[in-house]
Amino acid sequence: MSDTFFGFYNAENATDRIRSLYMLLKRAWCAGTCAPRLRGRWTPEQPSIGQCSVTAFAVQDLLGGEVFGIPLEDGGVHCFNVIGGNIYDLTSEQFDSPLEYTLEHPQSRSVHFEKAEKYQRYILLKERLKELTL
Repeated sequence: MSDTFFGFYNAENATDRIRSLYMLLKRAWCAGTCAPRLRGRWTPEQPSIGQCSVTAFAVQDLLGGEVFGIPLEDGGVHCFNVIGGNIYDLTSEQFDSPLEYTLEHPQSRSVHFEKAEKYQRYILLKERLKELTL
């Protein structure tokens, strides 16, 4: 995998399993898994746009760890994973400038999935990942 570009935060310290999952996610993300407010910006060339929360919780299902968030200027929260004490943001490519990662804002799937549409996007992403691994 050394000749494959990994454009996510902390990719240089990621395990092969995390890198493999990232490559699967790039194929699994679609407009249907993108946050509705960001679908106008989503493209196959920029597939990580609007995918943070559904991705972070799907990654947690597969690799464990915790999900944290970064409050954004627009009032939203950008989600990322902490696995084995390391921060990984598999959707960081969607941002033009670096983010400040802290562990100040733990995220709860029960809060995120209060929104039925977000839960459905999460289920769709998990189904697409499963199809890619069969």
